Amino acid sequence: MLDVMQNAIESISDSDVAFADIRQEIHQGTHMAVVNGDLRSLNSVNKSGAVARILVGECWGQASTTSSVTKETLSDLISDATRMAKASAKHSRQAIDLSTMSSEVKTVWQKVKENPADVPMEEKLEFVMALDKSQMIDERIVNPNSVYNDNKRIFRLVNSNGSRLEWDEIRTVAVVQSVAREGTRMQFDYESRNIMGGYELIRTIDVNEFAEKSAKGAIDLLSAAKPPAGEMTVVLDGIMAGIIAHEVCGHGSEADEVVKGRSFLTDMVGKKIATDLVTLVDDGTLLGQPGSIPYDSEGTPSSRTTIIDGGVFAGYLHSLETSVVMGTKPTGNGRAQDYNRRIFARMTNTFFDAGDWKSDEIVADTKDGLYIRKAMSGMEDVVGGGVQVSALKGYIIKNGELGALVRSVSVAGKVLDILQTVDAVGDTLEFSGGTCGKGEEDWVPVSSGGPHLRARVVVGGG
Repeated sequence: MLDVMQNAIESISDSDVAFADIRQEIHQGTHMAVVNGDLRSLNSVNKSGAVARILVGECWGQASTTSSVTKETLSDLISDATRMAKASAKHSRQAIDLSTMSSEVKTVWQKVKENPADVPMEEKLEFVMALDKSQMIDERIVNPNSVYNDNKRIFRLVNSNGSRLEWDEIRTVAVVQSVAREGTRMQFDYESRNIMGGYELIRTIDVNEFAEKSAKGAIDLLSAAKPPAGEMTVVLDGIMAGIIAHEVCGHGSEADEVVKGRSFLTDMVGKKIATDLVTLVDDGTLLGQPGSIPYDSEGTPSSRTTIIDGGVFAGYLHSLETSVVMGTKPTGNGRAQDYNRRIFARMTNTFFDAGDWKSDEIVADTKDGLYIRKAMSGMEDVVGGGVQVSALKGYIIKNGELGALVRSVSVAGKVLDILQTVDAVGDTLEFSGGTCGKGEEDWVPVSSGGPHLRARVVVGGG
């Protein structure tokens, strides 16, 4: 297959073509969802496709197909992509030179302890059914939800600089969400495990403990109070800290937004934007994290990129194009949802790095405040630098001790204001995996995380 793709690239004779690549993807996987003891969905995925990209001037043309990869289909893709690139290049203001970008010839197959594809479908279903049943610890649990996913993607890529790559990515996910009701009150909680790895994840899960933790959390929240409101000192767990890192600092550092002047972090390199305790990293090389990738969708090896270094803004996340435009090296962050979508500068595993405090020491050192846990969602204003993050729960802190449980907590503010108040950073990292959307909701696997952080924020919710 790589020979066919390479021959197609080498056959390009049009002198206007400055760069070309072809990427093939094969997607395989399983999705199961059980709700209230009923199997709601069971899907097996097996699809493939290929995409050709052509660069003329500063303009890209892209064409994709789900047909078999042959000399003829690739020739058609290249022809279509070249025609689109040339049509746009009539209005080019400049040229992008990718000829100096390094190339690599390598095959990287992921090592997993147990390939999900080798596990019988019946065994996977039995696991999900057991998760669903184990949530029923109390009559107040009215809606147990259980999900299992595994996904394998095989990539092949060649380009006109000489890259010739093969790699795969295998991810496995288990999620439970428990809904509890008492009278007119309803609350939910969840537990999630998500790795860049195989079915060995499922082997490590104690079904009863995993499911019961979610159910008990939902029941406890039925009697939780509303959170206090206003600006206050908060201690964020690592997952909450990670959502803040992802939503604003992460998206704001994606260089395709920066080159268009649409990020509040434009022209921030070298400037002090946070306290000395704050270091923010995007690292696609972390072992086992769901956002990890051997290569991005352009064949650039993933890397560790420091975004904020000891409070100083250090750099952006780059695709090939943005690295040339900004005169720096690509960071391995050019990612596409699949062969039918365009490439953006995207995050991988984005997190605040660890500090020196023990997590419980941060709480004990806080006289009055709120300890916030269990992130649910986040929204960002990449242009203005604002963030709003929602959490399932929190605990009132009084004189260094955890008190009353509160529900549905929201945190909001300008991220630079928040980062300039960080005065304690924990020494233990936590991560949460999922997917991130961009553009026309192009989704890629990512994770976010960090240690416990203490800062000043505006709190609301309830």
